Order: sequence, then structure tokens, then C-alpha cells
Amino acid sequence: VIFDQVSFSYPQAGADAISNISFVANRGETIGIIGGTGCGKSTVAQLIPRYYDVQSGKVCVNGVNVKDYPQGELISKVGMIPQKAVLFEGTIRENMQWGKEDATDEEIWHALEIAQAADVVRSKNGLDAMIEQNGRNLSGGQKQRLTIARALLKNPEILIMDDSASALDFATDLKLRRAIHNLENQITVFIVSQRASTVRAANQILVLDDGNLVGIGTHDELMKNCQVYQEIYYSQFPEEKPKEVMA
Repeated sequence: VIFDQVSFSYPQAGADAISNISFVANRGETIGIIGGTGCGKSTVAQLIPRYYDVQSGKVCVNGVNVKDYPQGELISKVGMIPQKAVLFEGTIRENMQWGKEDATDEEIWHALEIAQAADVVRSKNGLDAMIEQNGRNLSGGQKQRLTIARALLKNPEILIMDDSASALDFATDLKLRRAIHNLENQITVFIVSQRASTVRAANQILVLDDGNLVGIGTHDELMKNCQVYQEIYYSQFPEEKPKEVMA
């Protein structure tokens, strides 16, 4: 995925949501996107499957401008997991097959294992268990894990997790990221999060502030050279903040 000097503003918005964003994500890499509320994180993620068209610059997937893909081809390459988990009334199997209509039970269970959702389904007595409208009979974390499994069932080339693990505890979040990282087929993963711990192990972390890319690099690199990232990290891990040197 390549962003080449991309700027975008929403209709009737007074200012750009993101301005002049450039980066390259290589196949199989994990890219973290972090920043405060309203900084443009989700906007960057939604431009990849072309939910919106950029005003300037270009977004390319596999070397092709997203605007040049035939209808339906680009979206088939992308597994998008939104902030709010969307589940409908029906069995767990039916909800999972929304991601892949002809998915076998074996494929569904494999995706559930990766998404750390298999135990949830077993506790509900299997794939024939009923889900209420909007998943009312599930917790926030359970809904998120099932939604992640459904996206993985597509076997996407690009997986976008738009703050979609926010309801998971840290241990489950870590297991999920490790399981995705260990997949045989090299999925390029974008993780949008406000949690530094969630993006810390990414190959690259994009740091956004007010629509601008103010830092890009690994966790260690950003801790040395990006003040915005340092502030985010230390606000979440104050015990790690170095004490001021006494005069």
C-alpha cells in the first residue's frame, strides 16, 4: 500500500481531515496508526478500500491506483473491521458466512481460533447458537472477536483493524496480534488504535496529529524523535517516564 502526498477533506468540512500523507507499507508488514481523537486515523484506513476518494495525491494497492480497480475487485482484497462490531440476528455460522458465503465449518473454526473467539463460540454451544440483533446477547469484546474472525474468513490481502480491539483485555489483544502475525499467507495489517501497547510491535507506526503525519518509524525510533508519540506513550505508561534530572 502506497500513500503519495494524500490529502482529503469531508464534504462541507472547513479543513482537511488529513494533509499531505506519504508512506509505504510492504506486503506482510504490520502498520500501526496512532494519535488523538479526530486526528485522521480512521480516514487514512478508509481511503485504502476506497470508501472515499482523495482530493489530491494517490493511494495505490499492489502498484495500482485504487481508482483504477474494477468495481468489487479492491474490496475483495481488503478485510475491514470497523470500530463498531456489526452482527445481525441469526446463528453464529450465518454471521460468519457473511464474510465468505461458502465457508465450511472447518474454515470458520480456524478463523475463530485466530481471532481468539473459539472459546466464546464453544461457551454458546457452537456455530448453531443464535445471536440477537446487533449482538445484544454478547459482550463488547465477544462481538469484536467474532467480527475479526469474519474478516479473516475472507482470507484478505490487507486487514484493517479500525480500533476494533478496544474492548479486548491486553492479554487477548496480544494473543490476537501474535496469531495474525503468524499466519502463513502474508497479510498486510493496519491497526488503528489509541493504545500504544497495541501498535508498539508494528513494523512501522504512523503518528497523526491534527491530520498531519508527525512521525513514522518503529516504537524505539519514535521514542527518540517524536514528541507526540512520547506524550501518548507516557500518558499511558507514566511509570516508565524518566524522572527529571535534578539540577
